[in-house]
Amino acid sequence: MDIISATILLLTIMDPLGNVANFISGLRSVPPERRLRVIARELVIALIILLVFLFCGRWIMSLLHLKEEALFISGGIVLFLIALKMIFPPSVRERDEVALEPFIVPLATPLIAGPSVLATLLVLVSSQPEAMGRWLAALLTSWAITAAVLLLSPAISRVLKQKGSMAVERLMGMLLVMIAVQMFLNGLKQYLQS
Repeated sequence: MDIISATILLLTIMDPLGNVANFISGLRSVPPERRLRVIARELVIALIILLVFLFCGRWIMSLLHLKEEALFISGGIVLFLIALKMIFPPSVRERDEVALEPFIVPLATPLIAGPSVLATLLVLVSSQPEAMGRWLAALLTSWAITAAVLLLSPAISRVLKQKGSMAVERLMGMLLVMIAVQMFLNGLKQYLQS
């Protein structure tokens, strides 16, 4: 696989356009003047997680005696729980009680540096360990494109307004439920086949 194919693959899995609604939802409790800083921070944290997994992922997984299917199953469960909150948001009172600024979860991981991206990095490195420079270039390029799209999410939010954002959030929640279930089933299938 070449750099362009790997970049497109990683970018498709990171799904920056699909994550715009998730970021808008996750940042609802954050004051508007802080949103860009929070997005930038979460993007940097996601990049660090991705780089650690690119260079040390196989070692970490073997050290903890984890299999790739465990990554998919646990990621599917986390995404499913996040998706349920998007579809059935807490009441205004509950939201006020837990109106905390997101940190690492769910924006940096699993939305950007999710189990699918981490598993893909593992597969790329396992298939061609000598092409680490190629995988690093593909990862940095796909992350930069994702970052550019997500940094524009507050502007997209202003265009959508509150009702539009709610509609997109619920739709994305439904899609996220399907992705989470598929991720869980993929992990289960891999586990049963091994």
